[in-house]
Amino acid sequence: MRFERKDLLDLRSLSAEEINLILNTAASFREVLERPIKKVPTLRGKTIANLFFEPSTRTRLSFELSAKRLNADIVNFSSSTSSVLKGESLLDTARNIVAMKVDALVVRHSSPGVSHFLAQKLPVSIINAGDGAHEHPTQGLLDLYSIRERKGNIANLNVAIIGDIAHSRVARSDIWGLNKMGARVRVCGPPTLIPKDIEKLGVELTYSIEEALLDCDVVIMLRIQRERQKVSLVPSLQEYRDFFSLNREKLKLAKPDVLIMHPGPVNRGVEIPAKIADSRQSIILNQVTNGIAVRMAVLYLLLVHSSR
Repeated sequence: MRFERKDLLDLRSLSAEEINLILNTAASFREVLERPIKKVPTLRGKTIANLFFEPSTRTRLSFELSAKRLNADIVNFSSSTSSVLKGESLLDTARNIVAMKVDALVVRHSSPGVSHFLAQKLPVSIINAGDGAHEHPTQGLLDLYSIRERKGNIANLNVAIIGDIAHSRVARSDIWGLNKMGARVRVCGPPTLIPKDIEKLGVELTYSIEEALLDCDVVIMLRIQRERQKVSLVPSLQEYRDFFSLNREKLKLAKPDVLIMHPGPVNRGVEIPAKIADSRQSIILNQVTNGIAVRMAVLYLLLVHSSR
């Protein structure tokens, strides 16, 4: 099977076969990360530009390292020092960067749909690194990879996603990906942080963390994204901790081999206490490592393996 796409914009439009192709390719690149010399010449001669219009640590560094591990050249764009501040449009900025003969743009932006817009206008590959509260497809893929790596399979697993669902692009990508791979997904959070009609995405909704954790194989904790809220949507952090923070007593409701995940950044003591975040059940740091392998796979499939 060859990858038929020019861009990676979301998980909603990918088939289970396409997701499996990415995950299987990532497994090959994961082995590279364990070598003394963590490089392969796969993308030598290719140039990738990171266009980040929002703050990022893990995702931007992960894409940068992924490109370097594949021997590609990488350039980083910062909106705070760019001509965007002088009034240049997003599209003109992107067109000028493409005119410098780059092969792919990795784009993060606060507005949903920006990556889709650029993909329609530009001839190079566009990779969505997060667009507002819409989707974050490579995070969804690395979560799927991390689950499959530990559990052997994703089908028929009970997965709980707990926290600020309404403002989480990770939650949406995880929901689309997990459903396509045959998992059973529950979402849980305060009513003010749950999108209307979330059940239409094929998930089970509960406002009780105890119900969400019952017989759970995987729990994905999310932080409250206060930077996306125009007004406070929870009475207080203390009340949120009392009802929706993970603790040892609640975790007993899950299966003994439950995996604990978090896309980061982790607000320790709010959605998850430090002892659980650092426990043997936690694979949070494994997610970060796997993110490099997954993004290597995406870059390779778009720039080398694609039949487009």
